[in-house]
Amino acid sequence: MEKTTERIASWLSSHADRLLMLVIVIIAAAVVAKIVSRLLRRALDRSQIPSVSIFINLARVLIWTLAVAIVLQPVFGINPTTLVTALGIGGLAISLGLQDTIANIIGGFGLMMGHVIHPGDLVSVAGSTGVVRDITWRQTVLVERNGNRLVIPNSVINKAALERLIPGNEAYVDIPFTARAGSSVSDIEAKVIAAAQAATKDIAEEKNPPLVRFSGFSPYGIEGKVLVFARPGVLPSTVRDAVVRALADCDFIEQRAATGA
Repeated sequence: MEKTTERIASWLSSHADRLLMLVIVIIAAAVVAKIVSRLLRRALDRSQIPSVSIFINLARVLIWTLAVAIVLQPVFGINPTTLVTALGIGGLAISLGLQDTIANIIGGFGLMMGHVIHPGDLVSVAGSTGVVRDITWRQTVLVERNGNRLVIPNSVINKAALERLIPGNEAYVDIPFTARAGSSVSDIEAKVIAAAQAATKDIAEEKNPPLVRFSGFSPYGIEGKVLVFARPGVLPSTVRDAVVRALADCDFIEQRAATGA
């Protein structure tokens, strides 16, 4: 036990300068990375470049790569040139195994530098709709209206059809109805709007009142649909259910049209 302790003490004594340099470089790299991350985030917030974590993470990687390069020769006795040569030889095999990761990284930079999407945008991609929360070096994070977080690889976004939505268009639902013949179109419109507003006064968008669109006639009566806009944070299905229930209680609505009876 004493011999082991003496060996450890002797090794620490002989390598004290190297260990001290290693500790200093690690602390310096951590401090610089933190400061650069804050400054870079502030600069991105003031510029037209989207402030997303992909740029922050890239800066951190570069700082730590430089720190490793500094300590390789004096601390570990490894020539950086030799290491770079070895990495170059194995680069092909590594790239083949990281095809998806590389595609996601390139895709992330394409989204950012091309100003395709930004944090805060409302988008629909790959069958999912949500607000862009962040774009990392591998994936884009979307937040749905119900609060669910979707993590979509950047390569998928680059390949799939991407649609940037206006909040009002994403929030509306349309409910078809058939009004009994014999009433004027203006009367039917007023009654449908009144019924929809009464049923959704606490869940519909106040700035966008319900709209009625007529499409024609059928054997049952006058065909149309009512458009109602949900409030932020309210599921469209909740609004749809409330309007359907309200129209079901209206005597001017032909219920047989819904059942086909």
